[in-house]
Amino acid sequence: MRFTSEQRLDDGVLERGFILDGIPGILWTPASVSPSAPVPLILLGHPGGLERMYPRLLDRARQSAADGFASATLELPGSGDRPRSAVTEQARADLRRAMAAGEPVGPEIVDRLVLPLVDQAVPEWRAALDALLGLPGIGGPVGYSGGVIAIGTRLALVEPRIAAAVLFAGSFVPAATFEEARRVTVPLHVLLQWDDEGNDRQASLDLFDAFGSAEKTLNANLGGHTGVPRFAGDAAAQFFGRHLR
Repeated sequence: MRFTSEQRLDDGVLERGFILDGIPGILWTPASVSPSAPVPLILLGHPGGLERMYPRLLDRARQSAADGFASATLELPGSGDRPRSAVTEQARADLRRAMAAGEPVGPEIVDRLVLPLVDQAVPEWRAALDALLGLPGIGGPVGYSGGVIAIGTRLALVEPRIAAAVLFAGSFVPAATFEEARRVTVPLHVLLQWDDEGNDRQASLDLFDAFGSAEKTLNANLGGHTGVPRFAGDAAAQFFGRHLR
């Protein structure tokens, strides 16, 4: 991991950009962090495009820091300046065409769009976790917060260092993700925007039902994809406060 930038924000949070194996990311740590008092870590998932997503990620990172957590994010495969995949780009074009025509988005398109992303992104997140937990002041336990929900589901299943996850519904769900969800056992808090124009609400509800976790909570709110109310974020913060201390 090589740090490429550093700035101290007005609330004392330290923001550092980094490159790991050619992949850009950002690490935020609260002012209180020190090698003698390591803080838990939250991985911030998102749908891709760090520059576009930065304001929303920064808000989430500031909230995490105020709660005493470090947080970090990575650029997704095929987003930002990362190389594009011909398979994924064709799937994305097929998706846009189907939605413009008012046609249902078939499982074959969803698989081509999402599964290659999951297969590449999850090992990258695990490599980032190796590097981040090796830094002074960063300790466990670790949480995952955000989307793409298929990435969060796979990571919660295969990464034993993930102690709890807040998953954002609102992305397409391959059939294989339902099978993986049945084997997820960590505590979960799922956020669902009821009127999300790009989300198959029933698929999100079915996925929540499939999760094998003994503790799982669904927080559903009226509103579109970006209209998550502040109190929903507060509930997610309280969830991590219970499970990452």
